Amino acid sequence: MRVSRDVQISKFMSLVLRHAPEEAGLVLDDNGWADFDQLCRVIETRFHAPKPDVERIVAENPKKRFTLEGNRIRAAQGHSVAIDLDLSPSAPPDVLYHGTKLEFLGPIFEQGLKSQSRQHVHLSKDIATARIVAARRKGADAILAVDSATMAKDGTLFFLSENGVWLTSHVPSRYLKQLTEQEVS
Repeated sequence: MRVSRDVQISKFMSLVLRHAPEEAGLVLDDNGWADFDQLCRVIETRFHAPKPDVERIVAENPKKRFTLEGNRIRAAQGHSVAIDLDLSPSAPPDVLYHGTKLEFLGPIFEQGLKSQSRQHVHLSKDIATARIVAARRKGADAILAVDSATMAKDGTLFFLSENGVWLTSHVPSRYLKQLTEQEVS
């Protein structure tokens, strides 16, 4: 299967704006912003895509992974490089969801949900989104419900990214429940 140029560009942008800005010669500021014109020049050289194509890819990205403000761009979340998204804490819904694989449930129920190489644990506002996340990898899916209301009451901070992903530092296993197939359907 041939990956479209737009998908290749989007993946490249995710890489350089979340994890490896040096691969495009970019410098991210403290809040993760990079110079949009500089990114466009790199994309034009690498993918032969002019700036209007990059603007369209940003605007049409179904997951709204990028934020473009004037001549600066950043990834909405998912960074492994140390940046501050400058998000204010937000009161989460009572329940949030996390999509994963059955094979990971042992460690998750021992250690909770960890951010791994990213700065935050990513949570979804609905089961449908969590299912999409779980389906991205091979293996049997598992959907976890997160008792975010109790976590917040217990002092955990939650942040809502610009594209609607809920972020937190860690979800201890006591706040997790694996949903049954009936609950997920």
